[in-house]
Amino acid sequence: MEPTVHAFSELFAQLGLPDDAASIRAFIATHAPLADDVRLEEAPFWTPAQAQLLREERIDDADWAIVVDQLNLALRAPSH
Repeated sequence: MEPTVHAFSELFAQLGLPDDAASIRAFIATHAPLADDVRLEEAPFWTPAQAQLLREERIDDADWAIVVDQLNLALRAPSH
């Protein structure tokens, strides 16, 4: 069985955030760079429900782990 690859926008929708390309870019620009010593799900800008979703998807669901890792990397990059 092939693993499902989720789009970045699907993760934003799961988080209850606007999921169009411009909104995703704005979110990342607003919150990056995330400090190296802060786990993605512990960032101060998530609601408790969002943080829990990110934690669970990263740990429990390989299908979502890839896109959660992509978000993690995007938020670690310096904003321009």
